[in-house]
Amino acid sequence: MSFELLEHPADIGFRAEAASLPELFIECARALLFIVLDPSNIEPKESIALSAEGTDYESLLVNWLNEVLYYVDSQRLALHSFKISLLDENRIECVGRGERRDQRKHPAKLVVKAVTYHQLRITHSGESWSADVYVDV
Repeated sequence: MSFELLEHPADIGFRAEAASLPELFIECARALLFIVLDPSNIEPKESIALSAEGTDYESLLVNWLNEVLYYVDSQRLALHSFKISLLDENRIECVGRGERRDQRKHPAKLVVKAVTYHQLRITHSGESWSADVYVDV
């Protein structure tokens, strides 16, 4: 995994790193899932189309992670992997693979209410991308 959890007095955050922007979005989704549930036993049994829009990469990342959170929370899916087919500054399209959530197989860790813009940052330096993201718990 290419992410680390960040300390914050009221919320929880993570810093993800990747070699490309699509990989960064995937690492951010993995970090979010790690906060919400135990991802170690998720099997890629089902596919779900995920998409989001934004006005820049930051808003796109927040909207896309909130979309992932919607499927994990409201649709009770444990997502295992992601394959991005389109990513530009205003839109992301992706196929997520996973299975129905089972409390015994995918125990919950924290209830995340939303991904926030608080201290959100995406940076590109040389051949590396990173993002700092905080979620409301």
